[in-house]
Amino acid sequence: MAERILGKTVATVSLSLALASVTVKSSGCCSIPACRNTFSSCGFHLSSNIMSSSNGAKENSHKAARTSPYPGSKVQRSQVPNEKVGWFVEWQDYNPVEYTAVSVLAGPRWADPQISESNFSPKFNEKDGHVERKSRNGLYEIENGRPRNPAGRTGLVGRGLLGRWGPNHAADPIITRWKRDTSGNKITHPVSGKNILQFVAIKRKDCGEWAIPGGMVDPGEKIGATLKREFGEEALNSLQKSSAEKRELEEQLHKLFSQEHLVIYKGYVDDPRNTDNAWMETEAVNYHDETGEIMDNLTLEAGDDAGKVKWVDISDQLQLYASHSQFIKLVAEKRDAHWSEDSETECRGL
Repeated sequence: MAERILGKTVATVSLSLALASVTVKSSGCCSIPACRNTFSSCGFHLSSNIMSSSNGAKENSHKAARTSPYPGSKVQRSQVPNEKVGWFVEWQDYNPVEYTAVSVLAGPRWADPQISESNFSPKFNEKDGHVERKSRNGLYEIENGRPRNPAGRTGLVGRGLLGRWGPNHAADPIITRWKRDTSGNKITHPVSGKNILQFVAIKRKDCGEWAIPGGMVDPGEKIGATLKREFGEEALNSLQKSSAEKRELEEQLHKLFSQEHLVIYKGYVDDPRNTDNAWMETEAVNYHDETGEIMDNLTLEAGDDAGKVKWVDISDQLQLYASHSQFIKLVAEKRDAHWSEDSETECRGL
């Protein structure tokens, strides 16, 4: 899926996960485009301690953004020890590697120009024309004309594979229904006694792991439109449908995506594509088909960068890519659905 975003100015931000904040709202309708540039959202990593403190990062935070080699390349990042991740930690000898992928430098429509180009004057920390350069976690600093990753050092400057300087916004639609027997009754788990929830999962072609469908927000596009478009492209193969099939598909998608929904998480994500100057942010939203009637009228069919697609029972046994299992766990908690056979785990939460 394509790429986005950058920003300007003053304060470093304290990144807190809005994981428990649940927003209920309605999304608008959009038409599904026939063709678009795509970019995988498979690399999302969520950390419960994203922001490093003045004393450095915790051992389990900000890890994916420091891994080498950089995705899709042989580029090795400069090593950043845990205690020196935080920008407040003085490190005069810090010498990060400069890297921006050739595919980004080629100037596709989803990518910014280089900062050095005279005709490029991005408005950081604000809406810049159709490009959203604000971060969901607040203001981020600008140093030497470049935005600075609010979570800390990554050992690499430039944009890597990311199109926008600063935040690159993505969206992850989590589509759920209750698991039912042949008579249409909800199935409860024999140990937890809670109803079993299912969600639509795709198997990514690029990394081969099961994940939530998702992708990048196009300039000027509403999150609701992105969520619906990405689900249609990856889980329903909408790009390959005829005009008549697309109209019918759009009608069913509108029913699903115009109802009340839960915003499960929005903000910064620890991602292997992140650099000191460009980083991923996402919004994970749950759309629940309570009766199952809407999804009964939609046939799952893998498309775009998805290799396979299927309904998956939600539990702590799921092996999903990176942060996606944490998003799914939050959905189970919000819907009071089965997650674990361990009652203590059920109560503890994240």
